[in-house]
Amino acid sequence: MIVQDIINHLEELAPLAYAEDFDNVGLLVGNKESKITGILVTLDTTEAVVDEAIETNCNLIVSFHPIIFKGLKTITGKSYVERTVIKAIKNDVAIFAIHTALDNALQGVNDIICNQLELTNKRILIPQPTTIKKLTTYVPKQEAETLREALFHAGAGTIGNYSHCSFNVDGIGTFNGNEDSNPTIGTKGLTHQEEEVKITVTYAKHLESSILKTLFKTHSYEEVAYEIVTLENKNQHIGMGMIGELNKPMSETEFLKMLKNKMNATCIRHSALLAKHIKTVAILGGSGSFAIQAAKASGADIYITADLKYHDFFTAENKLILADIGHYESEQFTKNFLVAYLTKKIINFAVVLSKINTNPVKYL
Repeated sequence: MIVQDIINHLEELAPLAYAEDFDNVGLLVGNKESKITGILVTLDTTEAVVDEAIETNCNLIVSFHPIIFKGLKTITGKSYVERTVIKAIKNDVAIFAIHTALDNALQGVNDIICNQLELTNKRILIPQPTTIKKLTTYVPKQEAETLREALFHAGAGTIGNYSHCSFNVDGIGTFNGNEDSNPTIGTKGLTHQEEEVKITVTYAKHLESSILKTLFKTHSYEEVAYEIVTLENKNQHIGMGMIGELNKPMSETEFLKMLKNKMNATCIRHSALLAKHIKTVAILGGSGSFAIQAAKASGADIYITADLKYHDFFTAENKLILADIGHYESEQFTKNFLVAYLTKKIINFAVVLSKINTNPVKYL
């Protein structure tokens, strides 16, 4: 098994195409063709974590946070980032980071928190735009079914819970058949009198390479005419944050105590209590001040996140409670989730959960 095999499994869970533009995800150190001896899963990659990988005979570290975030102009060992990278390279340890790709995944960081709090009726807080694309092409009528099925097997026509979809005036719906056409543009091997069929399918943007490869391989034309457009439809299965509901409403104090216990939080910073019950909960693991307005608009009773600044708490404006449980605390269960996921995907292979607590914040 090689590094690329593990990357493929991780991309099934959280395609890197949906990571935020500012992020640095993917294989950061190492060769994707290297044979794997073991996998160490961690929240952060530090020098101590690389040492742990070496000790446990793991030459691939799957890390939530990327050790290389800003550009490195030199690698001389003057910072913890450079020292970590140097140690990994010297010992042939590859490092892969998944970060906001998993943040945006339906079964990702925020779903993990929701499950920890036993929330139901979960949905994405901020759906990611421009993730759905539409391909239109023409094919000789006798080849239409073959091409259509090939595209479907490559992943086209499936968005979320919808399958075999095409775009029509009503948006994403059930595949509505083929549209006959007699084009005036000549194509090699096809006369103007021969009948063509128009095929239109939607697909998730991370599948585009596979979709086009299938189109070119299956289509009989030497030069395939096609059009790709990005749809404005928001994908309800990809995006930042999540909203869920408690089975039974709880008082604010009762909920905050439960939250502290379930998330192993040393302390919770929160805005003013509103003397209301908590039923609808908005969540965003990691730094989430940017989503406060979205949480308010969602009708949530409380918004759980991390890294809120002093003035952020004013923006609650008595509309909801803002609760900062800590960055590490909000993401701490991610590595356990990734170990469980990879263990199911690659049976009888060493997937090791890092024992190192990488939280840089200490409490008195």
